[in-house]
Amino acid sequence: MPDHSAPMVEARSVRKAFGSVEVLRGVNLSVDRGEVVCIIGPSGSGKTTLLRCLNRLESIDSGRVFVDGQLVGYREGSNGRLVESTYDELRRQRQAIGMVFQRFHLFPHRTAIENVMEGPKVVLGTPDREARARGSELLATVGLSGRESAYPSQLSGGQQQRVAIARALAMDPKLMLFDEPTSALDPELVGEVLGVMRDLALSGMTMVVVTHEMDFAREVADRVVFMDGGVVVEEGSPSDILNDPQHPRTRSFLSRVA
Repeated sequence: MPDHSAPMVEARSVRKAFGSVEVLRGVNLSVDRGEVVCIIGPSGSGKTTLLRCLNRLESIDSGRVFVDGQLVGYREGSNGRLVESTYDELRRQRQAIGMVFQRFHLFPHRTAIENVMEGPKVVLGTPDREARARGSELLATVGLSGRESAYPSQLSGGQQQRVAIARALAMDPKLMLFDEPTSALDPELVGEVLGVMRDLALSGMTMVVVTHEMDFAREVADRVVFMDGGVVVEEGSPSDILNDPQHPRTRSFLSRVA
C-alpha cells in the first residue's frame, strides 16, 4: 500500500552508467506531495536520465527510487538485493506517473481525442464512451476544445504538446514528469504549453520538470535543483538558486543562460 506519510518522490543514492560513462553519480532527491521541482543544468548533466529513472524507463545500477512510498521497478529480495519487478507490477506503478517528453510522440494516424483515449481504454479497460467524455474534458482543460477530431499533422507543435499533456493526465497520475517539454517548440508557441503547466501546478499536482525556462522555474517552482556532472550541486528556493546561488558552478551556468 502507498505510504502517504512519505514524500511523493524519493531517489536515494541513484547511480546509472552507460558503458564506461557514469551519468548519475549517487543522486539524492526528495519531492513532497503537491510540490513543483524544476531541475536545471547543462546538457549532459544527467537531468533527463534521472527523470527516466524515476519511472523506470531506465534501469538503475544502484540506489533506490520510491514513488508514493513504493519502490519503483524492483522489489527487495530476501537477502536485501534488488529483484526486478514483473511487467505487470511495473505497468501498475507507471499508471501513477505521467510523463511528457521533448517530442510529442503522438500516434499520427489517430485524432487528438483518440490519442488521449488510448491509454485509459487499452491499459485501464475504460469503456469507449467514458474515455471519450474524459478525453473531451481534458482537451478543453488544455485549451483545445473543438480540436478533438484534428490529426497531429493538423496541429501546431504547441497544440501537439498540449495533447500530449492531456494524454498523460488521462491516466489520472499522482505525479507528472516533464522532460524539457518546450525545447522542440518555436518560441512563440512556448507560452501556451507553459500556461497549461502553470495551471496544473496551481491545481496541486506533484511535478518534476527538467527545463531551461528560467522564468517558468522562478514563477512556478517551489524548489529549483541544479545538476552538473551527474550530481545535485545545489538546491533551494527559486530566489535562492536563480538570484543568489552559492556554488561557483551554479553561478557560472546561470551567467550563461540568464
